[in-house]
Amino acid sequence: METIVTNIEVAAILYEVADLLEIKGVGFKPHAYRRAAQAIETLPESIADIARRGDLDAIPGVGKGIATKIQEIVETGDLKYLTDLREELPEGVQYLIRLPGIGPKKAIALSRELGVRTIDDLEAAALAGRIRDLPGFGEKTESNILESIRLHRTAKERRLLGQILPVARDIEQNLRSIPSVRQVSLAGSIRRMKETIGDVDILVTSSDPREVMEVFVTLPGVERVLARGLTKTSVLLATEIQVDLRVVEERQFGAALQYFTGSKEHNIALRKIAIAKNWRLSEYGLVDLATGRTVAGEDEASVYRALGLAWIEPELREDRGEIEAARAGTLPDLVGYDEIRGDLHVHTRWSEGAHSIEEMAQAARELGYEYIAICDHAETLHIARGLSPERLCDQMREIERINRAAEDDFTILTGTECNIGMDGKIDLPDSILADLDVVIASVHSGFKQTEKEMTERVITAMGNDHVDIIGHPTGRIIFEREPYRIDLPAVFDAAAKLGVLMEINAFPGRLDLSDANCRLAREHNVRFSLGSDAHRRENLRYMEFGVATARRGWVSANDIANTRPLPELRRFLRS
Repeated sequence: METIVTNIEVAAILYEVADLLEIKGVGFKPHAYRRAAQAIETLPESIADIARRGDLDAIPGVGKGIATKIQEIVETGDLKYLTDLREELPEGVQYLIRLPGIGPKKAIALSRELGVRTIDDLEAAALAGRIRDLPGFGEKTESNILESIRLHRTAKERRLLGQILPVARDIEQNLRSIPSVRQVSLAGSIRRMKETIGDVDILVTSSDPREVMEVFVTLPGVERVLARGLTKTSVLLATEIQVDLRVVEERQFGAALQYFTGSKEHNIALRKIAIAKNWRLSEYGLVDLATGRTVAGEDEASVYRALGLAWIEPELREDRGEIEAARAGTLPDLVGYDEIRGDLHVHTRWSEGAHSIEEMAQAARELGYEYIAICDHAETLHIARGLSPERLCDQMREIERINRAAEDDFTILTGTECNIGMDGKIDLPDSILADLDVVIASVHSGFKQTEKEMTERVITAMGNDHVDIIGHPTGRIIFEREPYRIDLPAVFDAAAKLGVLMEINAFPGRLDLSDANCRLAREHNVRFSLGSDAHRRENLRYMEFGVATARRGWVSANDIANTRPLPELRRFLRS
């Protein structure tokens, strides 16, 4: 059987090359490999198909040299250049640098001085207090290493929704094309759109279960069959994602979909309602125990209806009050995935983005948007090539020129993602901010401040009359960095009073605010903005994950600024 290498696998190899080159102290090459990897993992098309056409060097960020290496990966599943790099470095270094906070120099020191080869070795050394005495480390570094190991292990058990959902949808589409398949649905936490996913659950109904399972185990990317039967088969993909497929009877599909969607806590609460009626609720249906009659089960809505509940959207099924609200008829009217009219957080190559203003605008048009806000970083964020006030003025003039030349109603808004200093001051003058359509203020440094200091810092920034949005308000990066300490209720109260929006950052590794914090903010009468934080054209599609987070946080379209048409958005921001 032909081995088909996925986009994620190719990107993973390029990322490792970049890491190892960085360890060796090579100059610009690590950035080039990372840029190529980022481009490939967000491609809407299979990298194998692009390679067959000979179009690899047409991918932005992929030059001829890297294209040749990608071709080798696609054809062989491996890269000799990577194998050679691994052999040049101390054993285990490439694994150590994957931990947050451990750079190349620290990794080499740990390997050479302590003989650390694996994550387990590193943990043992930290627990024994052997790391703190190394030059350049110390007790605090040792403590941080243990926290990094904890985050790393959590990441191995679960994956980002944004990484797994495209893979799951490809499998779903392949199953849908089988002639005997009648119904297909994702289930489990991926259907509830949780920010991280353990494994993928898929349900189908079919007139020929044997055919379904035969196709399933031979799908591209399947590395190993873990268990196989006519009603359930489990496989492990090459990306180490487990996928479980169940074939159920059509008359039970709704009950099975409800059951396997979960959550466990939501299902327990539903079963208690059923028990009170002398019914039994399971994946096989809702059954009256007195008569043996099946009360409901062919579709999900009938199950909820029979239990005296309004339909509950999958994103809400966490036993956080949704059942009580369904009984009382007070469930929120959740924002729809098609209700976002524009993206309010987009980067371009003027700072650290990969594409021009025109390219990002065209990609947004193709998604059906009416507007986007270009919010490149301000000057003090040097790592992101932030814009000086003079450069920002140049960009504003460029956007004005592009808007004048446009032949449609699409509008590019001028904006910035400026930095909140340690004292809460913004790193751009008010005279510049006043001329922008959208001003996002974000914390990008100083994450170790106390809760009191960070809270005062963000509230001070919101006091600037020109600040419209607080970007990624807790600073977390899933699996890499915990949220900084901040009194969110106090921040939300100030935001509601000042009319400042809280961002729901849709980038898969952020999803910040989280679903729980979205709901808390809503209870404090806060309004929101949604932004993809796109650094490439393909990243604009991340908006779906932000909408999912908003829905899980009980947020409606009216709570979100960019569900509004442009004239209304402008009035909303001015107010």
